[in-house]
Amino acid sequence: MSFELGIYHFGELTANPHTGKSGSPAHRIKELIEQAEVADQAGLSVFAVGEHHRHDFVVSAPAVVLAAMAARTSQIKLSSSATVISSDDPVRIAEQFNTLDLISEGRAEIIAGRGSYTESFPLFGYDLAEYGDLFNEKLELLMQIQEQDPITWSGSLRTPLRNAEIAPRPFNGPLPIWVGVGGTPASAIRAARLGLPMALGILGGPIDGFAPLIESYREAGAAHNINPDSLAVSVNSPGFVARTSQLARDISYPYFAAGMMENFHQRGQGFQMPRRAYDASASAAGALFVGSPQEIIDKVLRQHEAYKHQRILVQLAYGNVPQKETLEAIELMGTEILPAIRRELDGRAAA
Repeated sequence: MSFELGIYHFGELTANPHTGKSGSPAHRIKELIEQAEVADQAGLSVFAVGEHHRHDFVVSAPAVVLAAMAARTSQIKLSSSATVISSDDPVRIAEQFNTLDLISEGRAEIIAGRGSYTESFPLFGYDLAEYGDLFNEKLELLMQIQEQDPITWSGSLRTPLRNAEIAPRPFNGPLPIWVGVGGTPASAIRAARLGLPMALGILGGPIDGFAPLIESYREAGAAHNINPDSLAVSVNSPGFVARTSQLARDISYPYFAAGMMENFHQRGQGFQMPRRAYDASASAAGALFVGSPQEIIDKVLRQHEAYKHQRILVQLAYGNVPQKETLEAIELMGTEILPAIRRELDGRAAA
């Protein structure tokens, strides 16, 4: 696969740090749909939205929002950035995303996650004490649904299926299912054993700090005779782009810091992000993709030397950077950054 660059969102409703005002949920969803449309026109590879189930996030039904994006786009892949399968029903997930796949004519994907935000478990009647077991069983079922129709299946945490039809079927074969991994070796090894691509969430640290985990993922795949082509790696990390490094940091920092305080995991228990820490994470050595187009190109290529990954999804404009600046950043990502990365990587492969 050609190297892919995309965007992911969780639809946070962070108050503007300069005015203290929050936009409406309806306005925020319209902004996300417009961002997907511009990303498609600019040539980006993927647009993803993830789910949360509380009032400071607007997206609780990713497949619905992605379907609206499908009607306004033609090429870009449309994915969940985290489908919390542990607190959902794999049959319903398959029905929703298969429907999205039909609407988009084969552009739907799923990133299946365990859920670092846990509000969905009590909301839908699941016991957090079964957190790990729920994920393992439901991921297995979701995978089997993509491959078998009708399906007969039984587990310990859900009623069995007997010759069940799961409709509709995808547009053109099984949907791609990525496993969201937060950085634990056990999660990476589990994904490898299942032969599934890994979406690695990175919120900080050095640009190449997860090389040992990615190596463990690939070693586990080899040990289980998994085709290496099945073990793609995506790096998912926050970022922002503007014409200059200083402008990118100055625009994005107040919103990022506000989002970390207002929307980070449990409300009222936010995470302080001083400007010096943000600048350090945005530096050439840090994991955040914040800077000018050339800085982002250089950072991606440096990271690729360590990871040999196939995709980067940027949590662009976290904290609700204004739409004008966000759309400009999307244009830069699609028209300048991605083509330059592909030229360099294609040249290296041909050498």
